Amino acid sequence: MNFIHALDAAWRDHNSLLCVGLDPDPKRFPAHLRGKPEAIFEFCKAIVDATADLACSFKPQIAYFAAHRAEDQLEALIEHIHNQHPATPVILDAKRGDIGSTAEQYAVEAFERFNADAITVNPYLGRDSVEPFLRYGDKGVILLCRTSNPGGSDLQFLDVGGERLYERVARLVHDDWNQGGQCALVVGATFPAEIARVRALTGDMPLLVPGIGAQGGDIEATVRAGRTAKGVGLLINSSRAILYAGGGEDFAEQARRVALTTRNEINDHRRGDG
Repeated sequence: MNFIHALDAAWRDHNSLLCVGLDPDPKRFPAHLRGKPEAIFEFCKAIVDATADLACSFKPQIAYFAAHRAEDQLEALIEHIHNQHPATPVILDAKRGDIGSTAEQYAVEAFERFNADAITVNPYLGRDSVEPFLRYGDKGVILLCRTSNPGGSDLQFLDVGGERLYERVARLVHDDWNQGGQCALVVGATFPAEIARVRALTGDMPLLVPGIGAQGGDIEATVRAGRTAKGVGLLINSSRAILYAGGGEDFAEQARRVALTTRNEINDHRRGDG
């Protein structure tokens, strides 16, 4: 099953638009895990096992693993998800972007080494830098469009021939780069008006939306701006609010509690105006 089909199934079968971000920070781990050699894997595995049925996807951020020389634990984590929770696709949040020959190696890393179902990619080096990822037809390629950070406006809001740069990116991906039907876009929850604009430009293309929870994005505004006519089309990411909901040995149970609340709040706004 390819990424888009797996995502469609997860939206339906898990009744969820929630993407659980896996950004492990050992300084914030419960005391009983600190100092253990496999602490990052054990922490993330517990979160995954507690929330898999509530999520449409998991999104490990590669920097949080690489900074602690834990890429092997990331490999083990993705293997665990595929083996134990195969209905929940994995997005490697790496934001890769480089010239073609280097991009080929990044694609191998994401899809052959880590076996991710999708990857986030920076589009600003153009089509040839994205092409190596697109060659993996069953994998998702999620391109940065309108990011949630305040500085995103420095470039993404520039006028380029009568439209904003993020609008040009959205149109380019939808009209040209998505020939294999595997693309999605990143649009931050902190900018609901831009979410609505990207939705208008791209039809039913999936949108990965970071920025709720710790970053302050509004769930209702996000869902109303980005949902498709069928009430899907969004992967609304929450990381820290779920991961660090509890600081004790019951941290996974507390994470599930917050994930369930977030999933249900999202669902309250998925259809109609009620």
